[in-house]
Amino acid sequence: MTQEFIELRQSILEGRYDEALEIIDDLEEMSKQATLRKIEAFLVRLCIHLIKNQIEQRLTNSWIASISDSVIQIAKLNLKDNQKSYYIKADEWQEYLDEAVAMAIRPASAEIFDGTLKPSQISQRINQELLIDVAQKLLYLTYEYQPKELPEIIDYHLSELPGGKDWFE
Repeated sequence: MTQEFIELRQSILEGRYDEALEIIDDLEEMSKQATLRKIEAFLVRLCIHLIKNQIEQRLTNSWIASISDSVIQIAKLNLKDNQKSYYIKADEWQEYLDEAVAMAIRPASAEIFDGTLKPSQISQRINQELLIDVAQKLLYLTYEYQPKELPEIIDYHLSELPGGKDWFE
């Protein structure tokens, strides 16, 4: 990105404003892509713990903290600087979640039941539709609430997952 700034400066100094605007467009796109990659990483982390919950039918403090933090970080990243629009709109999560679930299966398999299940066994056992539905419900909260309000609301939703009532009692 440093090279782009050097080129931008040079373009402005030399009065090549069309070129400068193209560089600015490129920089904006690079920034957007970096933000989307961060969101995708948190989605994978979210899915890993939702897979673990679905297979093991329990929740742990660690999983709850990770799920909650993932949703909160996504909320912060997804909101554009103008505080009015989003990188990923509420109705655009399906493709991102399909990919995140696929990417989460291997790392989840290393942790589920102490790593005794292979990724293919995890793929066969999960209910992907249900898992994505749970993830989407958590993500939809990010459009309704501020990040500081989310932990308590997320906890309520997690209490409805397998093992959730035991954990929250």
